[in-house]
Amino acid sequence: MPSPVIRPVRLAGRLLWAAAAVVGLVAIFLALIVVTDGAGSGLAAWVATLGVAIVAALWRGRRRAWRARLVPFLPVVVAAALTASVCIPTVPTARRHPSALPFVATQHWSLATGSRVAVYHYPPANTGTRHPVPLVYLNGGPVRGISVLDHRFLQLLARQGYDVYAYEQAGGGRSDLLPMDQYTISRSVRDLGAFVDRLGRGGGGVDVLGFSSGAVVLTRALADPRVAAHVHRAVLAEPGPMDGPTARITGHKGRPSARGIAPAKTGPRSTRIPRYAVAFGLMQLGLLSPNSGLVGQAEGDNAFAAADLGSDTASAYCARDAHRIPVEDTARNFSFSPAASLRVQKTTKDSPSIAPQLMRSRTPAMLMIAECSSQVRQWATAALAADPAIQRTQYMPGVGHHMWNGLNDNNQRAAATITAFLQDKPAPLPDYPARDDIPAFLRDHK
Repeated sequence: MPSPVIRPVRLAGRLLWAAAAVVGLVAIFLALIVVTDGAGSGLAAWVATLGVAIVAALWRGRRRAWRARLVPFLPVVVAAALTASVCIPTVPTARRHPSALPFVATQHWSLATGSRVAVYHYPPANTGTRHPVPLVYLNGGPVRGISVLDHRFLQLLARQGYDVYAYEQAGGGRSDLLPMDQYTISRSVRDLGAFVDRLGRGGGGVDVLGFSSGAVVLTRALADPRVAAHVHRAVLAEPGPMDGPTARITGHKGRPSARGIAPAKTGPRSTRIPRYAVAFGLMQLGLLSPNSGLVGQAEGDNAFAAADLGSDTASAYCARDAHRIPVEDTARNFSFSPAASLRVQKTTKDSPSIAPQLMRSRTPAMLMIAECSSQVRQWATAALAADPAIQRTQYMPGVGHHMWNGLNDNNQRAAATITAFLQDKPAPLPDYPARDDIPAFLRDHK
């Protein structure tokens, strides 16, 4: 008869074995998800894992009494339930576009490239000062809806007499989806060219403001003579890496941001649901393709929530603003496509240098750099060094990556900087860093 000490030891050993079996089966399932690229919403990996588990359980219980033979199946049942949760959608698999905004009409334009994009138009306010050149805004993302915070900034520009147009890039916001393999940085540039043509302002008649990944699209457009010919003036605000060589640069960032010190964002998170935590996590690690069969593009868009961005939002603000970060968007307007965004970023990282083409640019441009930028500084200085047509650089003190954020007078300062350049008026800030300042700017960790 087992002693009182041996019995709990045996029980603990069995529990450890069962836990190890569950962990092992989950690991096999995840490995098969990667191998099969999530085929059949993960069911191919689930069926294969279940088959392996059943065979192993039968082998383990082959010499036991019939009741004891059921014991090895307990870990199988637990693992099957856990892994099945990765295969079951919890949101609609057909695209749900954000509801209409109450303050601006949504138009849909079909571009010559085949993209159908959501367009927002803010006519110049009746202030007496109307600027003849339309202003086009390219938001960041890369494949993301325009936030309410950005819409407010565009309204400010319109109140100052600008005829403002903005469109959500294909797949983002209220724009139509593309097949996954069509999300490329070159397609984004072609869409910009087609949008300007559709606007009817050929011959260099449009000013363009690009922010973050939108500034990447604009930078690459300046290197393409066919698109650049339609751009009157360009504003590159906090650009990401413009090509593969730039994306591989490592270096310091700006002054400390609020990443890691701001309160955690509240609200639902898809990344707390096993299916989307696995899908988005493996995509982020590069182990699952954006076009995988695990989670379709539309389902991923529907599932992803603002809180899933986590510290990415905090990184767009200075550390001093960590406890007063504004709400950038509403839950009903927020839209982000994680798979399409990763796909666009990958095509940028895989692209050759555009510096030789950018060196031939003649479109007047301005670069805006935030003091507390979360971007690698060389991403901005690489564009400054390569583009001889960048006429001024404005180092924006007291703001993070999202420079027009509604705090203090940040919107007004950003607008003053942009409009001064577009009107070819004196800059409100020193031209810094200029090209000759780049080595010292990087050395001093500005």
